[in-house]
Amino acid sequence: MFTTLAATAVTHAGPWAAGFGWVFFLIPIFWILVIGLIVFLVSRNRRRYWAEAQASGYGPPWARGARTAEQTLAERFAQGDIDETEYRARLEVLRANRPNA
Repeated sequence: MFTTLAATAVTHAGPWAAGFGWVFFLIPIFWILVIGLIVFLVSRNRRRYWAEAQASGYGPPWARGARTAEQTLAERFAQGDIDETEYRARLEVLRANRPNA
């Protein structure tokens, strides 16, 4: 009778009794890896988007690169705020005082 009870207990005890208890830890590890992969892919695409936005001049003002003095001077000349002689004189001063990079 004891041998029948012991055989029934081993076959109906589930995965814990059969030595597969470590499988229980694979489920949380799997979901942690899936969530980590999603976070990684989203953050990588976001960084790429902001880098392209900075390079192209689109996006929010704080993400764009700073304008140079020559760009500002050229914009003022294009708008008609200054004439050609003043533009050339100021451009010459800017280029003469440019720090060596």
